[in-house]
Amino acid sequence: MPATSPLAGRTAVVTGAARGLGAQMATALVRRGARVALLGLEEEELARTVAELPEGAARQWTVDVSEAAAMDETAALVRSRFGSPSVVIGNAGIAAAGPFPESDPLLWRRVVEVNVVGSAVTARAFLPDLLLTRGYYLQVSSLAALAATPLMSAYCASKSGAEAFAQALRAEVAHRGVGVGVAYPSWVDTEMIRARDRSTALPALRSALPWPASRTYPASEVAERLVRGVERRSAAVYAQQWVRAVRLVRPLLPPLVVLRSRRMMRHLERGGGVPETGPLGRGGEAAVE
Repeated sequence: MPATSPLAGRTAVVTGAARGLGAQMATALVRRGARVALLGLEEEELARTVAELPEGAARQWTVDVSEAAAMDETAALVRSRFGSPSVVIGNAGIAAAGPFPESDPLLWRRVVEVNVVGSAVTARAFLPDLLLTRGYYLQVSSLAALAATPLMSAYCASKSGAEAFAQALRAEVAHRGVGVGVAYPSWVDTEMIRARDRSTALPALRSALPWPASRTYPASEVAERLVRGVERRSAAVYAQQWVRAVRLVRPLLPPLVVLRSRRMMRHLERGGGVPETGPLGRGGEAAVE
């Protein structure tokens, strides 16, 4: 970390900050001298994270990122407390897994609503501030946007959609001095991923991935890399350097995924099928209550 970060004295907003990667990014931003607004659905978890930070450095707001009116109100409250944000990180996201034909259509829609619509609502609510401060918006996407996998159709579709949204937004606001980046984390050791690993089929899905794509990375380590990308106002932020290479060979990945999935899917179906997981982790459960 540099002795003086360009984030020192700035206001930053992190959505999905109640736990996991969002909470770790909020902590990393505070360490760099930023004032941080933590947004999320789990009030007690948000308060716990804020209590662990230096007094006055952060504050939490409980809000659903997919609700436009509530997000506009929250943006006004953040503005009045900390001033106009220079950094907004669209990190809120949920996941569910299982075969698409048997998936709950309402849950499938909710994953897309939070991960894509919620990202757009977040950007819209805070864009006036970013235009004023000539700030930076980081959209947290996923390796899943680069290589869609079976049993994760809603999550892969939503992360691809969030990536495309951010790239379109970048093209619209670059001439006005606003930077927009996309982050591509792989498997991060969060409560959501641990819940995923307790499911019936998904450990098999991960075992089918080649190393290092099958490895899980500490949330604090990933958060540091993403916040360094924020400091640099990067257009693409790679939580692991090997993901950069994955992006370069992106057109080759769909047939390779199909090839590697055939045997795995046959094996799972012969074993009795693959049950749907429901929303993964307590954060996902909070988003569908």
